[in-house]
Amino acid sequence: MKLKIGHLYPDLLNLYGDRGNIRCLQKRLQWRGMEAEVIPYPGGSSIDFENLDLILLGGGSDREQELVCRYLTTAATAFKDWVESGGVLLAVCGGYQLLGHYYRTADTTIEGPGILDIYTEWQPERLVSDIILESPLFHDPVVGFENHGGRTFIGDHKPFGKVIYGYGNTGTSGYEGVVYKNVTATYLHGPLLPKNPEVCDNLLERALRRKYGSQTTLEPLSDKLEHVANNTITDRYLNKKKKSSRK
Repeated sequence: MKLKIGHLYPDLLNLYGDRGNIRCLQKRLQWRGMEAEVIPYPGGSSIDFENLDLILLGGGSDREQELVCRYLTTAATAFKDWVESGGVLLAVCGGYQLLGHYYRTADTTIEGPGILDIYTEWQPERLVSDIILESPLFHDPVVGFENHGGRTFIGDHKPFGKVIYGYGNTGTSGYEGVVYKNVTATYLHGPLLPKNPEVCDNLLERALRRKYGSQTTLEPLSDKLEHVANNTITDRYLNKKKKSSRK
C-alpha cells in the first residue's frame, strides 16, 4: 500500500518545525511496511489534488499567509472539491486560518478560499501556551503548543477538541480547531503528530480507507515512549492548573 502526501507551500509555511508532521506520517507508514511518497508544492506550483491522498498545510507569518492565499484562491474550486470528496487534510495554525473566508489582521483583510465556513480576527494580545485538548476521537489527550494572534470563529463546525489547558480558538470559547469530513484544522504546533501518534494514525487510516476501502486498518505500534511523554506533559500542566486554581 502507498499514500501520496502533498506538502503545500513548504517554502512559505513551516513555522515551529511543522515539517516534522510530514516525517511522522512517513515513518508511521514505513514502520508498517507501507510506502509514503511526499510531493512538495512550493509557492506558484500547480497542484494535482486528484493525485494526492493526504495534504499538509502548515503555518506561516501574516506576510507568507497573504502570498499563499493568492495561490489558494486560484485553486479554490479544485481544493474544495477534493475536500468535499473526502480528501484528508491537516492544516496547522496559519494553514487553519487560510481555510476560512478571511483573516482580518491589524493592517489588512486576507481573503481566503472558503474551504471551511470560518473566519479569523486578529487581536494584539497573542495567545501563547502549551495546550491540552480532550477529544472524543482519541483515547489520550491531544497535546501541543499554540502561538497565535488570530481568533478563529468556527460557527457550526465541530471543534477538534475541548480545551482543558491553554487558550484554543478564541481564548474564551473553550474549544480548539475544527474537524470537518476528513479535514483536521488546528492551532497546535509541536509538531503535532510526533506528540500525538493517535492523531497521526487517524489521518493515515482515513486516507488509506478512502483509497483502498473502508475495511483497511492499521496495525498498532508500541508507542510506549510517546505515551510516557503524553502522560508527563498532561500531568505537569493539569497539576499546574490545579495549583493555580487553589490560590
